[in-house]
Amino acid sequence: MRQILVVDDEANIRELCRLYLEQEGFAVAEASDGLEAGRMVGELHPSLVVLDLMLPGKSGFEICKELRAMDIPVIMLTARGDEVDKILGLELGAEDYLTKPFSPRELVARVKVVLRRFDRGAAALPAAAPEPKPLEKLVFGDFTIDLAGRSLIVREKQLDCPPKEFDLLTMLAQNPHRAFTREQLLEKVWDYSFYGDFRTVDVHIQRLRKKVEPDPEKPRYLKTVWGIGYKFETGE
Repeated sequence: MRQILVVDDEANIRELCRLYLEQEGFAVAEASDGLEAGRMVGELHPSLVVLDLMLPGKSGFEICKELRAMDIPVIMLTARGDEVDKILGLELGAEDYLTKPFSPRELVARVKVVLRRFDRGAAALPAAAPEPKPLEKLVFGDFTIDLAGRSLIVREKQLDCPPKEFDLLTMLAQNPHRAFTREQLLEKVWDYSFYGDFRTVDVHIQRLRKKVEPDPEKPRYLKTVWGIGYKFETGE
């Protein structure tokens, strides 16, 4: 049984999440503040954490950063409409976000999607590598996408690139000159469409442009296709 940790200082939110997640067969633990959450993560090693950003004791941002280092996926909750919170949470490694008030059914759907994606990633890892193989890379101007090592190298420096940013960049770069709608990108990279928020794609594109574009205001690689979505140009 997969263990989910729900961290929120509002008891009614924790109870609602627990009821719906348990109905889907998950084991659910609860924490009401940041310090309790840190202790329970160490004890339970949960499969996923549903994390409110505004917490007493220790901020959700700090916890999100720690969970990223432990490779534990995070779906963050925020009561704010402030886009800065969402962007910072995604930058720190959260897989997804929901803004309060939210549908508990939508939360369950997103939990399943994130876990399914992490399971596929683990299954794709080779059990053993009898012989080292050359790393497969995509090189464009000043940056390199290391597909095997799942890393982004810009001007000879390896940059921190959260999983969804890396997946989005790789998917676009492997399909140059092809325009994708935001819905298609949600389906291919996030593995959901109906429950997706198109703004999620825009936020990730903005973050990637700041990392790989010589001038993010005049992108050479990650192009906007007005009225459609985005495409990748090789810069040649």
